[in-house]
Amino acid sequence: MVMEFPSIALKGNSLGEMISSELRLKIINKSIAPGTVLSENSIAEEFGTSRSPVREALKTLSNEGLIRLERMGAVVLGLSRKDIEELYDVRYLIETFVIERLSKMENQGLIKQLNKILDEMIIAAKYNHYIEFTIQDLKFHELMIEAAEHKRMLHLWNNIRDIVFTALLVATKKRFLEKSNEIDSLVEKHRVLIDSIVSKDLEFIKSVVHDHFEDTRDTVTKSIF
Repeated sequence: MVMEFPSIALKGNSLGEMISSELRLKIINKSIAPGTVLSENSIAEEFGTSRSPVREALKTLSNEGLIRLERMGAVVLGLSRKDIEELYDVRYLIETFVIERLSKMENQGLIKQLNKILDEMIIAAKYNHYIEFTIQDLKFHELMIEAAEHKRMLHLWNNIRDIVFTALLVATKKRFLEKSNEIDSLVEKHRVLIDSIVSKDLEFIKSVVHDHFEDTRDTVTKSIF
């Protein structure tokens, strides 16, 4: 089995995590359609492994609401429009709080790191590397969340991290292929997020975060449906 999911984006590297990442990608990009019944034995054979890491992977996907575990196997539910709405509601709440918090902290080192990631996004866009672009996009937002030093917000983020990244990967691939003219604008939206931290203006922060996530929510929704 050739892994399609970029392993660099994984928090862990267990076989179960790698299998769940691969299945998650296939479910979200609809290579595996809603209603499909997944068999532990078939998946284990496909990945050349025992059933134990497959069970781990299926439990993870069940907790994310992408599948429903039944006696006959796991039924694929997929990612609905409502799921995307709720995911981005949570992201908006997390990152509005995070950026407001960061604006009140010493953040010169963070700003330097964010600008460096932005440079990596620009290079990835120049060479049409949508996977690297998405990885840097994830790093950008994750760095801010970690820098806020709020363990409960970080916990909320970690609960949605993998599914958010995978949906973003699908959306970014489509954007690179079909709407490459929007990439410069997307980079600029990240630059404005940095400006909002520096500004320390709470109304500006709320406006910038709202605009950023409305755009991303719309792009992800259109890419999947």
